[in-house]
Amino acid sequence: MLQTPASFTPLMAPPPSAQDAAPLSFIFHANRLLVHEGSLSLPDAAVVKGLALDPQQLQPVGLLGDTYCQAGWVDDETLAPAGYAWRGLRSLFGEFDETLLGVAARAAQIAEWARTHRFCGACGHGTARLAGERCFKCVNCGHMAYPRISPAMMVLIRKEDKVLLALHTESAVKRFVPLAGFLEAGESVEEAVHREVFEEVGLRVHNLRYFGSQSWPFPHSLMLSFTADYLDGEIRTDPNEIAEARWFGPDDEWPERVPHVSISSMLVDANRPPGR
Repeated sequence: MLQTPASFTPLMAPPPSAQDAAPLSFIFHANRLLVHEGSLSLPDAAVVKGLALDPQQLQPVGLLGDTYCQAGWVDDETLAPAGYAWRGLRSLFGEFDETLLGVAARAAQIAEWARTHRFCGACGHGTARLAGERCFKCVNCGHMAYPRISPAMMVLIRKEDKVLLALHTESAVKRFVPLAGFLEAGESVEEAVHREVFEEVGLRVHNLRYFGSQSWPFPHSLMLSFTADYLDGEIRTDPNEIAEARWFGPDDEWPERVPHVSISSMLVDANRPPGR
């Protein structure tokens, strides 16, 4: 599953050793990572130096073992040097080193936070990093901006020996998956489950059980997954959200199994009827 490796330690500032050793540099343009076209390796120190980044365009991420990791961003995609290309993280699933991909997912969110908070959202003045915290502070009004994290619920509904899967209209991956949706202001995650289920498919559920969570960097989600039991109602989809929703049981042809990159696939496999 896409996640931060156990050997990673987050840092708010570069360690003293960062001046003496070559860091792992995760450089992004529009949420796409700069990698070597042949080896998919990250750019070395000479390549990063050639990008001539402003200091604010490089942000500390942490240590992977003893190796310092930093995140950076550029506005101009033509800055990719010869032999390098911009690759979306999704396109690297199954190709890129799994440990590095876990750090890249974190780095992508830090880079996007730095890129979008150069100026204060309250008064428009410039911002500066606040020492000891992952925070930009306005030099004029003092408004503070931390990395954006957007909580979203995911739920797999069970009805006897069947589960409900849906094809989301706006999903980047056209595949039947559990229901999912973002929380609204002032809403608990459990309230969001009940609301989203009723809005998207017209059902009511009960017996919610927490399954697990996953940071999902597309671009800054935190997925909170549950199972729930069907209570009542008939499937009635919201066409703006759901293209199709139906029950899958032991005798049905199930959607293609996928690697456990996301918590969605783990949730489905943990509740799949025997033999499927």
